[in-house]
Amino acid sequence: MLSPVSRTAVGVARVRAAESRRPDALFRDPFAEKFVAAAGVPPRTEPPGPGVRALAAQVIVRTRFYDACLSASTSRQVVLLAAGLDARAYRLDWPPGTRVFEADLEPVLEFKQRVLDASGAQPRCERVPVPVDLRRDDWPEVLRAAGFDPGQPTAWLVEGLLVYLSREEAAGVLSRLTGASAPGSTLALERSAHGRIPPVEGVTTLWQGGLGAGTADWLREHGWDVTLTNLGEAAQRYGRPFAKPTESAFVTAVRTG
Repeated sequence: MLSPVSRTAVGVARVRAAESRRPDALFRDPFAEKFVAAAGVPPRTEPPGPGVRALAAQVIVRTRFYDACLSASTSRQVVLLAAGLDARAYRLDWPPGTRVFEADLEPVLEFKQRVLDASGAQPRCERVPVPVDLRRDDWPEVLRAAGFDPGQPTAWLVEGLLVYLSREEAAGVLSRLTGASAPGSTLALERSAHGRIPPVEGVTTLWQGGLGAGTADWLREHGWDVTLTNLGEAAQRYGRPFAKPTESAFVTAVRTG
């Protein structure tokens, strides 16, 4: 029942599950394996190709990077846009009073809830699933109806979404996000050099590019103070250096306007 883009969340969970089994794992996600098993993903019978390896390396580094961003945030209101099979509400240590809103399509959230309920998992914060289509709905209104307070600083995470959207769709998502962001809100997302990843069927074939290299400039023009962190530099810092340089970067920003 999942859309092609939503099914990529299972691939991300597969990468996180494999990383969590490593003795030197950059993070531990005990729920990722459960999502993969519930989705009925067969084990690999052949070594992954260069595109899969490159994407897996990016997922691992970005998971660690965004974990650190959210853990360092002082906001008690967190919104995960296109949350997918993100289990941060269950595996990160949240300060008392934190509310984590998980916005995604209803079939994704329903699948996720079934798996979590079957495992007896308990969130470490107040978790609020928000069924919404980020491309077609007035999703800030849906968030508000679920208890989101636009007057309170928010920690936003937009992980792995914008590259699947057209430039106009990506700008629309960020425009609505900006309109719902009080001063002091933070934002984390990525600027992907999508044309440099070897093709991967069912993933890169779905990419539309989003705002691409213009992501940071768009945010600056709309009242955000932006910092760029090169993906390869972050990988080097975590002891997972890439074989080749990359133009992909993490974009972190603070709402000033």
